[in-house]
Amino acid sequence: MVYTRKDVSTLTRSERRRLVNALLELKRRGEYDEFVRMHIAYYAPDGEGGLRAAHMAPSFLPWHRRFLLDLENALRRVDESVTLPYWDWTRNRTPTAVPWTDDLLGGTGRRSDRQVMSGPFAYRHGMWTIKVGVTDSAYLTRELGRPRDPIALPKAGDLEGALNDPVYDTAPWNSQSAKGFRNKLEGWGPGRGSASWRTHNRVHRWVGGHMMGGASVNDPVFWLHHAFVDLLWFRWQRRHPSARYLPAKPLARGDAQRGRVIARHERMPPWGVTPDELEDHSRIYRYA
Repeated sequence: MVYTRKDVSTLTRSERRRLVNALLELKRRGEYDEFVRMHIAYYAPDGEGGLRAAHMAPSFLPWHRRFLLDLENALRRVDESVTLPYWDWTRNRTPTAVPWTDDLLGGTGRRSDRQVMSGPFAYRHGMWTIKVGVTDSAYLTRELGRPRDPIALPKAGDLEGALNDPVYDTAPWNSQSAKGFRNKLEGWGPGRGSASWRTHNRVHRWVGGHMMGGASVNDPVFWLHHAFVDLLWFRWQRRHPSARYLPAKPLARGDAQRGRVIARHERMPPWGVTPDELEDHSRIYRYA
């Protein structure tokens, strides 16, 4: 049966409570930390050698689609009424808007150490201890808006350049791809600092704390953010109905990216599914 993913700002009080409780239960069971480990393992920048599956590559979108489905299925094993909501950061743009409420994700971190003190995922409640990460911090951290050096969330207009691009991805198939929907949405831009952080990447920077880096899954907002990214991929597909995932075939011998990116019918680790199999989600879920 096809289920629906909703805008997080439209969830009822009961839906918010069920989502939070399911996340906390996965954490209690130890299942949640396995998702953190997986994301860290596949967070490979294009400056390193070997296959890139999750980031800085064409498979960024299908890889995260499958990743979200795994988490969503785990949540639904706890409570079958739960689905992943999405956070539309072009509309809910302030540190006090949804989802940063006490009954959902809590708010920003305190000034001294960025520790989240409010909401169900605050360390002081004893139900959300960081056990897998790239630092020794046991508590969840955030710095919404980065007040010491402010940046703003992307606006709807900032997405148009990505949504209007009729090509899914282009050479060199990494963070340097100047054209193509994938990298324009993933958000790797030229230069340094805040000007180079666009769309998806800028949101990670705006949240700050644990959302900056491979251990970003430690913050539950990761899932709401990527559900919206997934929705944007769906909107791009509707805008360009004949467009497909690229590259369609493995890259030619001699291409510097050969063996480093996944073609449409090649299998993505760790699941062994192909981007082609994940282009259409309509038989599994829809967006409200």
